[in-house]
Amino acid sequence: MVLGRISNSSDDWAELQWRLGKDLHGRKSQTVVCDIHGCLLRSHSFFPYFMLVAFEAGSIFRAFFLLLLCPILFLLDYDLKMRVMIFITFCGLRKKDMDNVSRAVLPKFYLENINLHAYEVLESAGSKVVFTTVPRVMVEGFLKEYLRVDSVMGTELHTNGKYFTGLLSSSGLLRPDIGVGTSNIHDHLFISLCKEAYVVNRSEENKSAIMPRERYPEALVFHDGRLAFLPTPAATLSMFMWLPIGIFLALFRLFVGICLPYNLSILLGVGSGVNIRVKGSAPKKSLNGKGVLHVCTHRTLLDPVFLSTSLKKPLTAVTYSLSTMSEIMAPIRTVRLSRDRRRDGETMQRLLREGDLVVCPEGTTCREPYLLRFSSLFAELADEIVPVAMNTNVTMFYGTTASGLKCLDPVFFLMNPRPSYSVHILEKVPREMTCAGGKTGHEVANYLQRQLAAALGFECTSLTRRDKYLMLAGNEGVVNDKR
Repeated sequence: MVLGRISNSSDDWAELQWRLGKDLHGRKSQTVVCDIHGCLLRSHSFFPYFMLVAFEAGSIFRAFFLLLLCPILFLLDYDLKMRVMIFITFCGLRKKDMDNVSRAVLPKFYLENINLHAYEVLESAGSKVVFTTVPRVMVEGFLKEYLRVDSVMGTELHTNGKYFTGLLSSSGLLRPDIGVGTSNIHDHLFISLCKEAYVVNRSEENKSAIMPRERYPEALVFHDGRLAFLPTPAATLSMFMWLPIGIFLALFRLFVGICLPYNLSILLGVGSGVNIRVKGSAPKKSLNGKGVLHVCTHRTLLDPVFLSTSLKKPLTAVTYSLSTMSEIMAPIRTVRLSRDRRRDGETMQRLLREGDLVVCPEGTTCREPYLLRFSSLFAELADEIVPVAMNTNVTMFYGTTASGLKCLDPVFFLMNPRPSYSVHILEKVPREMTCAGGKTGHEVANYLQRQLAAALGFECTSLTRRDKYLMLAGNEGVVNDKR
Protein backbone atom coordinates (compact mmCIF):
# COMPACT_ATOMS: atom_id res chain seq x y z
CA MET A 1 0.00 0.00 0.00
CA VAL A 2 1.44 3.37 -1.03
CA LEU A 3 0.55 6.84 0.23
CA GLY A 4 0.43 9.64 -2.35
CA ARG A 5 0.19 13.40 -2.00
CA ILE A 6 -2.67 15.14 -3.75
CA SER A 7 -2.44 18.67 -5.10
CA ASN A 8 -5.68 20.53 -4.35
CA SER A 9 -4.92 23.10 -7.08
CA SER A 10 -5.02 20.41 -9.76
CA ASP A 11 -8.36 19.60 -11.33
CA ASP A 12 -7.36 16.07 -12.19
CA TRP A 13 -6.04 15.23 -8.72
CA ALA A 14 -2.52 14.45 -10.02
CA GLU A 15 -0.84 12.09 -7.61
CA LEU A 16 2.73 12.85 -6.55
CA GLN A 17 4.55 9.78 -5.20
CA TRP A 18 6.73 10.26 -2.13
CA ARG A 19 8.99 8.11 0.01
CA LEU A 20 7.37 7.14 3.32
CA GLY A 21 8.78 9.12 6.21
CA LYS A 22 10.39 11.83 4.10
CA ASP A 23 7.83 14.52 4.88
CA LEU A 24 6.60 13.33 8.28
CA HIS A 25 8.80 15.53 10.48
CA GLY A 26 8.15 18.95 11.94
CA ARG A 27 4.36 18.65 11.80
CA LYS A 28 3.57 18.88 15.51
CA SER A 29 2.02 22.31 15.02
CA GLN A 30 -0.34 21.04 12.34
CA THR A 31 -3.67 19.23 12.32
CA VAL A 32 -4.26 15.98 10.49
CA VAL A 33 -7.71 14.67 9.61
CA CYS A 34 -8.74 11.34 8.15
CA ASP A 35 -11.51 8.75 8.01
CA ILE A 36 -11.23 5.45 9.89
CA HIS A 37 -13.24 3.54 7.27
CA GLY A 38 -11.09 2.53 4.32
CA CYS A 39 -8.14 4.65 5.42
CA LEU A 40 -6.90 4.03 8.96
CA LEU A 41 -8.28 0.49 8.65
CA ARG A 42 -7.12 -1.83 5.87
CA SER A 43 -10.57 -3.44 5.71
CA HIS A 44 -12.56 -2.47 2.62
CA SER A 45 -15.87 -2.86 4.45
CA PHE A 46 -17.12 -1.85 7.89
CA PHE A 47 -19.67 -4.69 7.88
CA PRO A 48 -17.53 -6.95 10.14
CA TYR A 49 -17.52 -4.33 12.90
CA PHE A 50 -21.28 -3.91 12.75
CA MET A 51 -21.50 -7.71 12.95
CA LEU A 52 -19.29 -7.70 16.05
CA VAL A 53 -21.61 -5.21 17.73
CA ALA A 54 -24.72 -7.14 16.66
CA PHE A 55 -23.31 -10.46 17.95
CA GLU A 56 -21.51 -9.34 21.12
CA ALA A 57 -23.78 -6.49 22.30
CA GLY A 58 -27.02 -7.74 20.77
CA SER A 59 -27.67 -11.44 20.23
CA ILE A 60 -27.02 -14.27 17.85
CA PHE A 61 -30.46 -13.64 16.32
CA ARG A 62 -29.66 -9.98 15.57
CA ALA A 63 -26.36 -11.08 14.00
CA PHE A 64 -28.14 -13.71 11.89
CA PHE A 65 -30.68 -11.15 10.67
CA LEU A 66 -27.86 -8.78 9.68
CA LEU A 67 -26.21 -11.62 7.78
CA LEU A 68 -29.46 -12.41 5.94
CA LEU A 69 -29.61 -8.80 4.73
CA CYS A 70 -26.07 -8.93 3.36
CA PRO A 71 -27.11 -9.67 -0.28
CA ILE A 72 -29.48 -6.68 -0.18
CA LEU A 73 -26.80 -4.43 1.29
CA PHE A 74 -24.56 -5.06 -1.72
CA LEU A 75 -27.26 -3.55 -3.96
CA LEU A 76 -27.65 -0.32 -1.96
CA ASP A 77 -25.63 2.88 -2.30
CA TYR A 78 -23.18 3.78 0.47
CA ASP A 79 -25.44 6.10 2.48
CA LEU A 80 -28.48 3.83 2.45
CA LYS A 81 -26.34 0.78 3.22
CA MET A 82 -24.88 2.54 6.27
CA ARG A 83 -28.34 3.58 7.49
CA VAL A 84 -29.69 0.03 7.19
CA MET A 85 -26.71 -1.52 9.02
CA ILE A 86 -27.00 1.08 11.78
CA PHE A 87 -30.72 0.45 12.21
CA ILE A 88 -30.41 -3.36 12.33
CA THR A 89 -27.41 -3.24 14.65
CA PHE A 90 -28.56 -0.55 17.08
CA CYS A 91 -32.36 -0.61 17.19
CA GLY A 92 -33.27 -1.49 20.79
CA LEU A 93 -29.63 -1.98 21.84
CA ARG A 94 -28.73 -0.91 25.38
CA LYS A 95 -26.16 1.88 25.62
CA LYS A 96 -24.40 -0.04 28.40
CA ASP A 97 -23.89 -3.07 26.14
CA MET A 98 -22.50 -0.88 23.37
CA ASP A 99 -20.09 0.77 25.81
CA ASN A 100 -18.81 -2.66 26.92
CA VAL A 101 -18.22 -3.81 23.33
CA SER A 102 -16.57 -0.52 22.36
CA ARG A 103 -14.19 -0.80 25.30
CA ALA A 104 -13.50 -4.55 25.47
CA VAL A 105 -14.15 -6.14 22.04
CA LEU A 106 -13.65 -3.76 19.11
CA PRO A 107 -10.12 -2.45 19.89
CA LYS A 108 -8.55 -5.87 19.29
CA PHE A 109 -10.01 -6.09 15.77
CA TYR A 110 -9.26 -2.46 14.95
CA LEU A 111 -5.60 -2.83 15.95
CA GLU A 112 -5.20 -5.96 13.84
CA ASN A 113 -6.49 -4.04 10.81
CA ILE A 114 -4.69 -0.72 11.20
CA ASN A 115 -2.99 0.59 8.06
CA LEU A 116 0.58 1.23 9.23
CA HIS A 117 1.32 3.87 6.57
CA ALA A 118 -1.83 5.86 7.31
CA TYR A 119 -1.13 5.61 11.05
CA GLU A 120 2.38 7.05 10.58
CA VAL A 121 0.90 10.10 8.84
CA LEU A 122 -1.68 10.45 11.62
CA GLU A 123 0.96 10.12 14.32
CA SER A 124 3.19 12.77 12.72
CA ALA A 125 0.78 15.63 13.45
CA GLY A 126 0.31 17.41 16.74
CA SER A 127 -3.48 17.57 16.51
CA LYS A 128 -5.47 14.60 15.21
CA VAL A 129 -9.09 14.64 14.10
CA VAL A 130 -11.08 11.75 12.68
CA PHE A 131 -14.24 12.33 10.63
CA THR A 132 -16.33 9.34 9.70
CA THR A 133 -19.80 8.29 8.64
CA VAL A 134 -19.48 5.36 11.05
CA PRO A 135 -21.34 5.80 14.37
CA ARG A 136 -19.12 7.70 16.78
CA VAL A 137 -19.85 5.29 19.64
CA MET A 138 -18.25 2.46 17.64
CA VAL A 139 -14.88 4.16 17.17
CA GLU A 140 -14.38 7.01 19.63
CA GLY A 141 -13.13 4.93 22.58
CA PHE A 142 -10.56 3.12 20.45
CA LEU A 143 -9.35 6.22 18.63
CA LYS A 144 -8.85 8.27 21.78
CA GLU A 145 -7.38 5.54 23.99
CA TYR A 146 -5.16 3.69 21.51
CA LEU A 147 -4.38 6.23 18.76
CA ARG A 148 -4.49 9.33 20.99
CA VAL A 149 -6.87 11.14 18.62
CA ASP A 150 -7.96 14.53 19.95
CA SER A 151 -11.40 14.74 18.39
CA VAL A 152 -13.76 12.26 16.75
CA MET A 153 -16.62 13.49 14.58
CA GLY A 154 -18.93 10.73 13.45
CA THR A 155 -22.54 9.82 12.91
CA GLU A 156 -24.53 10.53 16.05
CA LEU A 157 -27.21 8.03 17.03
CA HIS A 158 -30.57 8.90 18.49
CA THR A 159 -31.33 7.41 21.89
CA ASN A 160 -34.42 6.97 24.03
CA GLY A 161 -33.50 6.60 27.69
CA LYS A 162 -31.00 3.74 28.02
CA TYR A 163 -31.57 2.40 24.51
CA PHE A 164 -30.61 3.27 20.94
CA THR A 165 -33.48 3.71 18.49
CA GLY A 166 -31.40 2.92 15.41
CA LEU A 167 -32.08 6.38 13.95
CA LEU A 168 -29.48 9.04 13.12
CA SER A 169 -28.59 12.56 14.22
CA SER A 170 -26.23 15.01 12.49
CA SER A 171 -22.50 15.83 12.71
CA GLY A 172 -20.23 18.65 11.53
CA LEU A 173 -16.87 19.33 9.81
CA LEU A 174 -13.66 21.24 10.52
CA ARG A 175 -11.08 22.63 8.09
CA PRO A 176 -7.84 20.73 8.83
CA ASP A 177 -4.30 21.19 7.48
CA ILE A 178 -3.70 17.59 6.37
CA GLY A 179 -6.14 14.97 5.15
CA VAL A 180 -5.75 11.23 4.63
CA GLY A 181 -8.25 9.39 2.46
CA THR A 182 -8.76 6.83 -0.28
CA SER A 183 -9.03 7.44 -4.02
CA ASN A 184 -12.82 7.12 -4.20
CA ILE A 185 -15.05 10.10 -4.96
CA HIS A 186 -16.38 10.38 -1.39
CA ASP A 187 -12.89 10.87 0.01
CA HIS A 188 -11.99 13.30 -2.81
CA LEU A 189 -14.86 15.52 -1.75
CA PHE A 190 -13.79 15.14 1.87
CA ILE A 191 -10.07 15.86 1.54
CA SER A 192 -10.62 18.67 -0.97
CA LEU A 193 -11.45 20.73 2.12
CA CYS A 194 -7.92 20.16 3.45
CA LYS A 195 -4.88 22.33 2.71
CA GLU A 196 -2.77 19.22 2.13
CA ALA A 197 -3.81 15.62 1.55
CA TYR A 198 -2.53 12.05 1.37
CA VAL A 199 -4.32 9.36 -0.54
CA VAL A 200 -4.20 5.61 0.02
CA ASN A 201 -3.68 3.82 -3.31
CA ARG A 202 -5.21 0.36 -2.90
CA SER A 203 -3.89 -0.85 -6.25
CA GLU A 204 -0.47 -1.16 -4.63
CA GLU A 205 -1.63 -2.68 -1.36
CA ASN A 206 0.91 -4.98 0.28
CA LYS A 207 1.78 -6.57 3.58
CA SER A 208 4.03 -3.66 4.57
CA ALA A 209 0.89 -1.76 5.55
CA ILE A 210 0.06 -4.25 8.31
CA MET A 211 0.90 -2.86 11.73
CA PRO A 212 2.93 -5.38 13.76
CA ARG A 213 2.04 -5.91 17.41
CA GLU A 214 5.19 -4.19 18.64
CA ARG A 215 4.08 -0.99 16.84
CA TYR A 216 0.70 -0.81 18.57
CA PRO A 217 0.36 2.65 20.17
CA GLU A 218 -0.95 0.98 23.33
CA ALA A 219 -0.36 -2.64 24.33
CA LEU A 220 -3.42 -4.83 23.77
CA VAL A 221 -3.42 -6.97 26.93
CA PHE A 222 -7.14 -7.41 27.61
CA HIS A 223 -10.14 -7.78 25.33
CA ASP A 224 -13.48 -9.55 25.56
CA GLY A 225 -16.16 -11.06 23.34
CA ARG A 226 -16.69 -14.56 21.98
CA LEU A 227 -15.74 -14.15 18.30
CA ALA A 228 -12.08 -14.89 17.52
CA PHE A 229 -12.31 -13.91 13.83
CA LEU A 230 -13.21 -10.79 11.89
CA PRO A 231 -16.84 -11.48 10.90
CA THR A 232 -16.88 -10.67 7.21
CA PRO A 233 -20.04 -11.84 5.42
CA ALA A 234 -18.37 -15.06 4.21
CA ALA A 235 -16.80 -15.80 7.60
CA THR A 236 -20.07 -15.11 9.43
CA LEU A 237 -21.99 -17.40 7.08
CA SER A 238 -19.40 -20.13 7.72
CA MET A 239 -19.86 -19.67 11.47
CA PHE A 240 -23.63 -20.09 11.32
CA MET A 241 -23.25 -23.16 9.11
CA TRP A 242 -20.75 -24.60 11.60
CA LEU A 243 -22.85 -23.90 14.73
CA PRO A 244 -24.96 -27.12 14.72
CA ILE A 245 -21.85 -29.23 14.14
CA GLY A 246 -19.90 -27.23 16.71
CA ILE A 247 -22.53 -27.65 19.43
CA PHE A 248 -22.65 -31.40 18.83
CA LEU A 249 -18.84 -31.62 18.86
CA ALA A 250 -18.62 -29.61 22.09
CA LEU A 251 -21.09 -31.91 23.86
CA PHE A 252 -19.28 -34.98 22.54
CA ARG A 253 -15.91 -33.65 23.66
CA LEU A 254 -17.30 -32.77 27.09
CA PHE A 255 -18.71 -36.27 27.48
CA VAL A 256 -15.39 -37.82 26.44
CA GLY A 257 -13.41 -35.66 28.87
CA ILE A 258 -15.73 -36.22 31.82
CA CYS A 259 -16.76 -39.85 31.52
CA LEU A 260 -13.98 -41.81 29.81
CA PRO A 261 -10.53 -42.93 31.04
CA TYR A 262 -7.50 -40.86 30.05
CA ASN A 263 -6.16 -42.98 27.18
CA LEU A 264 -9.56 -43.32 25.54
CA SER A 265 -10.48 -39.66 26.08
CA ILE A 266 -7.20 -38.56 24.46
CA LEU A 267 -7.77 -40.88 21.50
CA LEU A 268 -11.35 -39.73 20.90
CA GLY A 269 -10.56 -36.09 21.63
CA VAL A 270 -7.75 -36.01 19.08
CA GLY A 271 -9.95 -37.90 16.64
CA SER A 272 -12.65 -35.22 16.99
CA GLY A 273 -10.18 -32.44 16.10
CA VAL A 274 -8.71 -31.38 19.45
CA ASN A 275 -4.97 -30.77 19.08
CA ILE A 276 -2.99 -31.53 22.28
CA ARG A 277 0.76 -30.92 22.30
CA VAL A 278 2.68 -32.05 25.36
CA LYS A 279 6.32 -31.21 26.02
CA GLY A 280 8.25 -32.41 29.04
CA SER A 281 7.55 -35.29 31.39
CA ALA A 282 5.64 -35.87 34.60
CA PRO A 283 7.59 -34.73 37.68
CA LYS A 284 8.97 -37.25 40.14
CA LYS A 285 7.13 -37.85 43.39
CA SER A 286 7.85 -35.45 46.20
CA LEU A 287 10.47 -36.64 48.72
CA ASN A 288 8.70 -35.06 51.69
CA GLY A 289 5.53 -37.09 51.26
CA LYS A 290 3.48 -34.13 50.06
CA GLY A 291 2.01 -33.66 46.63
CA VAL A 292 3.65 -31.64 43.88
CA LEU A 293 2.42 -28.11 43.28
CA HIS A 294 1.91 -27.41 39.57
CA VAL A 295 2.01 -23.67 38.80
CA CYS A 296 0.28 -22.96 35.47
CA THR A 297 -0.22 -20.02 33.22
CA HIS A 298 -3.95 -19.36 32.87
CA ARG A 299 -5.49 -19.38 29.39
CA THR A 300 -8.94 -20.98 29.97
CA LEU A 301 -10.88 -22.77 32.71
CA LEU A 302 -9.76 -26.04 31.12
CA ASP A 303 -6.07 -25.57 31.99
CA PRO A 304 -6.11 -27.99 34.99
CA VAL A 305 -8.21 -30.48 33.00
CA PHE A 306 -5.79 -30.62 30.08
CA LEU A 307 -2.83 -30.86 32.48
CA SER A 308 -4.50 -33.76 34.31
CA THR A 309 -5.24 -35.48 31.00
CA SER A 310 -1.68 -34.92 29.76
CA LEU A 311 -0.21 -36.41 32.96
CA LYS A 312 -2.87 -39.15 32.98
CA LYS A 313 -3.53 -38.77 36.68
CA PRO A 314 -6.09 -36.96 38.84
CA LEU A 315 -5.22 -33.50 40.14
CA THR A 316 -6.94 -31.02 42.43
CA ALA A 317 -7.39 -27.46 41.18
CA VAL A 318 -7.84 -24.44 43.43
CA THR A 319 -9.59 -21.33 42.18
CA TYR A 320 -10.85 -18.00 43.48
CA SER A 321 -13.94 -17.66 41.28
CA LEU A 322 -15.72 -20.56 39.69
CA SER A 323 -19.41 -20.80 38.91
CA THR A 324 -21.44 -23.64 40.38
CA MET A 325 -22.18 -24.95 36.88
CA SER A 326 -18.47 -25.06 36.06
CA GLU A 327 -17.80 -27.01 39.25
CA ILE A 328 -20.46 -29.57 38.33
CA MET A 329 -19.04 -29.97 34.81
CA ALA A 330 -15.41 -30.25 35.94
CA PRO A 331 -13.97 -33.79 35.51
CA ILE A 332 -11.40 -33.12 38.25
CA ARG A 333 -11.76 -32.02 41.85
CA THR A 334 -12.01 -28.25 42.31
CA VAL A 335 -11.72 -26.32 45.59
CA ARG A 336 -12.63 -22.68 46.05
CA LEU A 337 -10.40 -20.27 47.91
CA SER A 338 -11.88 -17.63 50.19
CA ARG A 339 -9.48 -14.70 49.50
CA ASP A 340 -8.50 -14.87 53.17
CA ARG A 341 -4.74 -15.45 53.03
CA ARG A 342 -4.50 -17.47 56.27
CA ARG A 343 -7.48 -19.71 55.52
CA ASP A 344 -6.44 -20.22 51.89
CA GLY A 345 -2.93 -21.17 53.03
CA GLU A 346 -4.31 -23.78 55.40
CA THR A 347 -6.58 -25.15 52.66
CA MET A 348 -3.75 -25.52 50.16
CA GLN A 349 -1.46 -27.13 52.76
CA ARG A 350 -4.15 -29.71 53.50
CA LEU A 351 -4.70 -30.41 49.80
CA LEU A 352 -0.96 -30.85 49.21
CA ARG A 353 -0.87 -33.49 51.93
CA GLU A 354 -3.60 -35.34 50.04
CA GLY A 355 -1.99 -35.25 46.58
CA ASP A 356 -0.84 -33.12 43.66
CA LEU A 357 -2.29 -29.64 43.29
CA VAL A 358 -2.77 -27.20 40.40
CA VAL A 359 -2.79 -23.43 40.90
CA CYS A 360 -2.97 -20.55 38.42
CA PRO A 361 -1.35 -17.64 40.30
CA GLU A 362 -2.45 -15.03 37.76
CA GLY A 363 -5.95 -15.39 39.17
CA THR A 364 -7.63 -14.89 35.80
CA THR A 365 -7.17 -15.72 32.14
CA CYS A 366 -5.39 -13.61 29.54
CA ARG A 367 -5.81 -14.20 25.78
CA GLU A 368 -2.82 -12.23 24.56
CA PRO A 369 0.92 -13.08 24.89
CA TYR A 370 1.26 -11.52 28.32
CA LEU A 371 1.48 -12.91 31.85
CA LEU A 372 -0.28 -11.09 34.66
CA ARG A 373 1.27 -10.59 38.07
CA PHE A 374 1.68 -13.84 40.04
CA SER A 375 0.28 -14.13 43.56
CA SER A 376 2.98 -15.13 46.06
CA LEU A 377 0.72 -17.29 48.25
CA PHE A 378 1.59 -20.56 46.52
CA ALA A 379 5.33 -19.92 46.89
CA GLU A 380 5.06 -19.77 50.67
CA LEU A 381 3.35 -23.16 50.91
CA ALA A 382 5.41 -25.59 48.85
CA ASP A 383 9.03 -26.41 48.13
CA GLU A 384 8.24 -28.90 45.33
CA ILE A 385 7.08 -26.57 42.54
CA VAL A 386 6.70 -27.53 38.89
CA PRO A 387 6.03 -24.68 36.40
CA VAL A 388 3.70 -25.53 33.52
CA ALA A 389 3.47 -23.27 30.47
CA MET A 390 -0.04 -23.56 29.04
CA ASN A 391 -1.18 -21.97 25.80
CA THR A 392 -4.19 -22.27 23.52
CA ASN A 393 -5.15 -21.44 19.97
CA VAL A 394 -8.68 -21.01 18.60
CA THR A 395 -10.02 -19.90 15.23
CA MET A 396 -13.72 -19.24 15.79
CA PHE A 397 -14.73 -18.76 19.45
CA TYR A 398 -12.87 -17.62 22.55
CA GLY A 399 -13.26 -19.90 25.56
CA THR A 400 -13.07 -17.05 28.08
CA THR A 401 -15.26 -14.08 28.99
CA ALA A 402 -15.27 -11.25 31.50
CA SER A 403 -18.88 -10.15 31.05
CA GLY A 404 -20.70 -13.22 29.70
CA LEU A 405 -21.73 -16.57 31.18
CA LYS A 406 -18.58 -18.25 32.48
CA CYS A 407 -20.27 -21.64 32.66
CA LEU A 408 -20.30 -21.61 28.84
CA ASP A 409 -16.55 -20.99 28.54
CA PRO A 410 -15.61 -24.69 28.08
CA VAL A 411 -18.48 -25.13 25.60
CA PHE A 412 -17.36 -22.23 23.41
CA PHE A 413 -13.75 -23.41 23.48
CA LEU A 414 -14.75 -26.94 22.46
CA MET A 415 -17.04 -25.62 19.71
CA ASN A 416 -14.00 -24.58 17.68
CA PRO A 417 -13.27 -26.78 14.65
CA ARG A 418 -9.71 -27.54 15.81
CA PRO A 419 -9.04 -26.15 19.30
CA SER A 420 -5.40 -26.45 20.27
CA TYR A 421 -3.79 -26.85 23.71
CA SER A 422 -0.07 -26.71 24.37
CA VAL A 423 1.22 -28.13 27.68
CA HIS A 424 4.90 -27.55 28.42
CA ILE A 425 6.01 -29.09 31.73
CA LEU A 426 9.22 -27.43 32.90
CA GLU A 427 11.79 -28.78 35.35
CA LYS A 428 11.13 -28.49 39.08
CA VAL A 429 12.15 -25.17 40.59
CA PRO A 430 15.61 -25.53 42.20
CA ARG A 431 15.45 -25.57 45.99
CA GLU A 432 17.67 -22.48 46.23
CA MET A 433 15.00 -20.53 44.27
CA THR A 434 12.19 -21.44 46.72
CA CYS A 435 11.26 -20.07 50.11
CA ALA A 436 13.06 -23.06 51.65
CA GLY A 437 16.23 -21.76 50.01
CA GLY A 438 15.88 -18.31 51.57
CA LYS A 439 13.88 -16.53 48.87
CA THR A 440 10.81 -14.47 49.70
CA GLY A 441 7.41 -15.43 48.30
CA HIS A 442 7.45 -12.43 45.95
CA GLU A 443 10.90 -13.34 44.63
CA VAL A 444 9.76 -16.90 43.91
CA ALA A 445 6.57 -15.68 42.21
CA ASN A 446 8.49 -13.21 40.02
CA TYR A 447 11.09 -15.86 39.15
CA LEU A 448 8.40 -18.29 38.03
CA GLN A 449 6.60 -15.60 36.03
CA ARG A 450 9.84 -14.87 34.13
CA GLN A 451 10.55 -18.58 33.57
CA LEU A 452 7.09 -19.26 32.15
CA ALA A 453 7.10 -16.09 30.04
CA ALA A 454 10.44 -17.15 28.53
CA ALA A 455 9.11 -20.65 27.77
CA LEU A 456 6.07 -19.21 25.97
CA GLY A 457 7.71 -16.16 24.40
CA PHE A 458 5.33 -13.93 26.38
CA GLU A 459 5.87 -10.63 28.17
CA CYS A 460 5.58 -10.17 31.95
CA THR A 461 3.28 -7.46 33.32
CA SER A 462 2.31 -6.18 36.77
CA LEU A 463 -1.39 -6.15 35.85
CA THR A 464 -3.84 -8.08 38.02
CA ARG A 465 -7.25 -9.71 37.90
CA ARG A 466 -8.75 -6.51 39.28
CA ASP A 467 -7.25 -4.46 36.43
CA LYS A 468 -8.73 -6.82 33.86
CA TYR A 469 -12.27 -6.81 35.20
CA LEU A 470 -12.37 -3.08 35.89
CA MET A 471 -11.43 -2.51 32.25
CA LEU A 472 -13.61 -5.13 30.59
CA ALA A 473 -16.63 -5.52 32.86
CA GLY A 474 -16.64 -2.55 35.23
CA ASN A 475 -16.38 -4.77 38.32
CA GLU A 476 -13.65 -6.44 40.37
CA GLY A 477 -14.16 -9.93 38.99
CA VAL A 478 -16.20 -11.69 41.67
CA VAL A 479 -18.33 -14.38 40.00
CA ASN A 480 -21.92 -14.84 41.01
CA ASP A 481 -22.56 -18.47 41.98
CA LYS A 482 -25.59 -18.61 39.72
CA ARG A 483 -23.38 -18.04 36.72
